[in-house]
Amino acid sequence: MIYLVDPRRLELLLELSRLGSMREVGEAMHVTTSTVSQQIAALALEAGTPLIEPDGRRVRLTPAGRRLAGHAVTILAAVEAARRDLDPAAPPAGTVRVAAFASAFRQVLLPVARMLAGRQPEVRLRLLEQEPDEALGLLAADEVDLALVYDYNLAPARFGRGPHSRQLHSRLLGPTPWSLGTPSGPGPRGTAVEVFRRYRDEAWIVNSRNTADEEVIRVVASLAGFEPQITQRADSLDLVQDMILAGLGIGLLPAGRPVRGVALRRLRQPEVIQRSYAVTRRGHAAWPPLALVLRLILQTAGP
Repeated sequence: MIYLVDPRRLELLLELSRLGSMREVGEAMHVTTSTVSQQIAALALEAGTPLIEPDGRRVRLTPAGRRLAGHAVTILAAVEAARRDLDPAAPPAGTVRVAAFASAFRQVLLPVARMLAGRQPEVRLRLLEQEPDEALGLLAADEVDLALVYDYNLAPARFGRGPHSRQLHSRLLGPTPWSLGTPSGPGPRGTAVEVFRRYRDEAWIVNSRNTADEEVIRVVASLAGFEPQITQRADSLDLVQDMILAGLGIGLLPAGRPVRGVALRRLRQPEVIQRSYAVTRRGHAAWPPLALVLRLILQTAGP
């Protein structure tokens, strides 16, 4: 069985399958005929089976030799692709696996995917919609190359303090102010504490797959002196908005989100700020396809 194969020997075997003469292979590959013979013999020893047999004054591949030559096409193509991927001077090429929360999916990754299709089609994205804890778990397991995650100023991220924190490197993409979404109409003004206090008896809507916004709501509600009644959970902002319109409760929404029939109550003192991050495994961001995707993400998410 072959465990490690010298790609040069596979190249010689592949040329021999095409030319049928060790002398012609030597001329094509700029080596002596004896070198070709020695390398093919060494490859046969590694394979544990004869790869060539006499054919008059020439040679031909055995059935095992033909099978290995067929594999050589794939193996040598993969070696060349890996060489291009790792060559900093070569154009980026490869598939970048990204896990991201839904808003980043729409606002950042889809524009980046369109840019890549137009400028660098050899770099492809494989996208997964995931909440931060899920995305970071995939990143720690090396099942994705990049995680787009978020936290809030009032509920700082745990990924900086977990068991895998030393393996990860994060880049801040930008802050987004959030408001309290309520049915439209006159409402309270003042600090976040005063706004929350006005809605102390309402039902509250929080994320079903992440606890960060629930932590924010509990922090501000505690400052306002009450325990929020959390009765609804949904991880889609569109669904949260529809639930508010249906009178099922109130919840946090991005301050700049266009809404119809929902009032966005400004929150200040304290503000509620969502912070987005691009997180990679430490040392991996230099891989050219990932470096390109990160650069485009920073351009798209920037001010």
